[in-house]
Amino acid sequence: MVDLRARIPGLGGWSDDPLWASVYDWTVEHRRLGGLAWRVGIQSDLQRLYDAAAEIGRQPWGARVLDIPCGGGVALRGLKPGQGVEYVAADIAQAMLDRTMRAAERRGVADQVLPRLADVGDLPFADAEFNLVVSFTGLHCFPDPARAVVEMVRVLKPGGVFTGSALLNDSGIHHEPMRRIGRIAGLLGPGCTGPQLVSWLEAQLMADVVLERSGAMAYFRGIKRG
Repeated sequence: MVDLRARIPGLGGWSDDPLWASVYDWTVEHRRLGGLAWRVGIQSDLQRLYDAAAEIGRQPWGARVLDIPCGGGVALRGLKPGQGVEYVAADIAQAMLDRTMRAAERRGVADQVLPRLADVGDLPFADAEFNLVVSFTGLHCFPDPARAVVEMVRVLKPGGVFTGSALLNDSGIHHEPMRRIGRIAGLLGPGCTGPQLVSWLEAQLMADVVLERSGAMAYFRGIKRG
């Protein structure tokens, strides 16, 4: 098997700050061209990401939000200056945390953002710490997505919301080359199907679970039972 990481500079796992991370951030920040790239590349509507991130801006004063993996901070678009929440931006890579903090400065929300190195498979937080947990385009990157769901729900307060997006394994055969290349490059983990994700969420006592597909991407949301 050809090791693409050794053949293409800047391509590697997320801890290596891969070139793809910058490409992804650019597409999200440039609505028109990025939206076109999403429609052509993965047949997905970028507006769905913006709409999902808007839930962050609806959190009340004093709420605690966990964003994992925060990546380059694209979800910060949902955070409002002066909102008065504690936004924990967590990632396994320091380079991603640095990008997030630069994005927070640009958006005028750095005073609410706390960067934290963290492994999603063993989160360094107590049970029921957060009112909202978001995980955008991250679940498909984790080496053990089922374990990641357990951990992300564990740190969520009863009545809190867990939401995010993921590239799913059952989005169609036309997306299979992308998934295979992503795994060879060390950018994608084993991933999961839609039914698997729903079953994992329901097994963690998540209520009102919704999974909506947009091309290769799917958006999920659930509320933790009390």
